[in-house]
Amino acid sequence: MDIVNNQASDKPIDFSAFILSLSTTALLQLGVIENPYTKKREKDVAMAKGTIDVLGLIKEKTKGNLTKEEDALLEGILAELRMTYYKMNAEQGAKTNEES
Repeated sequence: MDIVNNQASDKPIDFSAFILSLSTTALLQLGVIENPYTKKREKDVAMAKGTIDVLGLIKEKTKGNLTKEEDALLEGILAELRMTYYKMNAEQGAKTNEES
C-alpha cells in the first residue's frame, strides 16, 4: 500500500528501500531534515537512538546474508547516522556544561 498516494503498490519493498526508509526516519527524528507535514525540524533524540539501534540490529542479524551492495548501503547509513547522533550529543553536552 502506497500510504502517500493511498494506492496499492505493484512493486514490493526491497531491502534497500526498507533501510533507506528507516534512515529517513532517523534523520527526521534527529531534526536533520524537515518534517514534511509540519514543515519544521523536530528532534526526538531518544527515538532516533532507537531507530539507529534497530538498524544496527538488522546489520547484526543479516550478517552474511546481504549482497555486497546492501551491506555497503547499511554500513554507510549506520556510520553516518551514528556520527550525526554522537555529534548532537556532544554539542548538547557542551551547551549543558556552558549553562552550569
